[in-house]
Parts: sequence; structure tokens; C-alpha cells
Amino acid sequence: MTEVTFTHVGGPTLLIEFEGLRLLTDPTFDAPGRKYDFGFGTSSTKVAGPALTPDEIGPVDAVLLTHDHHDDNLDAAGRAFLKDVPLVITTHSGATRIGGTGLRPGESTRLNDVTITATPCRHGPPLSHPIVGDVIGFALEWPGQTHGPLWITGDTVLYAPLREAARRLKPGTVVFHLGGVRFPITGPLRYTMTGRDAVTLLGDMAPANVFAVHWEGWSHFLDGREGIVQAQLPLTWFPMGEGLTAEV
Repeated sequence: MTEVTFTHVGGPTLLIEFEGLRLLTDPTFDAPGRKYDFGFGTSSTKVAGPALTPDEIGPVDAVLLTHDHHDDNLDAAGRAFLKDVPLVITTHSGATRIGGTGLRPGESTRLNDVTITATPCRHGPPLSHPIVGDVIGFALEWPGQTHGPLWITGDTVLYAPLREAARRLKPGTVVFHLGGVRFPITGPLRYTMTGRDAVTLLGDMAPANVFAVHWEGWSHFLDGREGIVQAQLPLTWFPMGEGLTAEV
């Protein structure tokens, strides 16, 4: 049995603590109010700040960075935080820009007894990769897990390789990146999953624990808590800034 404590800091930023390890996903610590340019005419405003400051979080053993090139996953204060982190695990292309260990989907690395495997993401509609760039999720496995791997989906739409990964991994715990991201300039096109998409993906697996991040705090997250509730996604909500412990 392994008990894991999750603390949702805001947006995609999640502190994960277990067996003496402290891992942080996608550091975003900027104050709210600023508008960010995502390129090709897309932009978003940060509307909520982090529940915890970097000083309140303290040292971590590693950062799991799904991608480095969008400010809603790595902002200016998050980049400053990386300077004191001993290990950053991210995309292969991201590692060429910021350093750390770079992984392509299907590749793995180890941290103590934990195997960390990159999982596939498509951060937009078909053929959007040259515009949106590389993104990965993370599957974490270690001895003694009660229910199976811990899977952080990363920023992705619902597509065939993601469903194949769900069936192959058989995760015991899933942390969905949601938000149903859209931009006015690209109309109905989506860049992350909605609550309905998450419900569909759950049909390919049977996790014991279901959580969600990346659904609040930014103006381009158009499928927030209300959309998740309407989709009847059977998840446990993280209390913002407070630890929640689950058997993983």
C-alpha cells in the first residue's frame, strides 16, 4: 500500500508527495491579471493566482513538466523556481531549451524506485503539432502500489493514442488535465479535454482514484467546474492549497 498526498496549487500545478519524494507538476506561480501570448493570434489572461507560493511549497526532488513553451504550464515565476530544482523531466525538445531529462512518448527514466514514463499527448486538433509543439503526460510506477500506475494525462485532446495508452497502462489513479481550451481565433477547435472527453476516456480503464487539474485560473479554460459536473465525471475534487491523501 502507498499513500500519496496531493496538493493542488492552481492550474496544472500539483504537488505529489509519497515515500519521501516531493514532485511538482508544471510550475505556475505568476500573480493574476496578466495577458499571455500563445502565438498565432491566441492569448489568455490569468484570472487566479496560486494557492501556495514557491516558498510555501519548499524544495522538491523533481519537476514533471508536460511542456515548457506555454505560460499556463510554465510561467515566469515557474521558470525561476526551476533554477533550484535538481531534476526536471520534460519533453525531448523542451530539454534542449531548458535542460533536464527529455523524454518522448514511451520512453522512461527512474527516480529512486519510481519509473516515470512519458505518455502521448496531442495538444490540439489533427495536424496541429507544428503549431502547438511537443507535450507529454507521465505515468509513475513503483513497488507496492495498491491500485496500479499513477497517470497524469498532460494537456491533450481525446484521440486514439491516448485511449490506447489508457488501456495499456491500466492506471489505478488518474489526474486529468481538462479545461476544454479554446481560442476565439480558432473557433470550436479544442486544445485540451473537456469533462465529457474524460468520461469517454474512463471507459478505457477502471481507476480507483480520479482527479482533475488544469480546469481553472485562466480565461481560455472554457470547460471549468460546471462543465465537469454536468458531464458527471466521477472524480474527487482537490481542495485548493490543502493536501489530500489517497491510497494509490
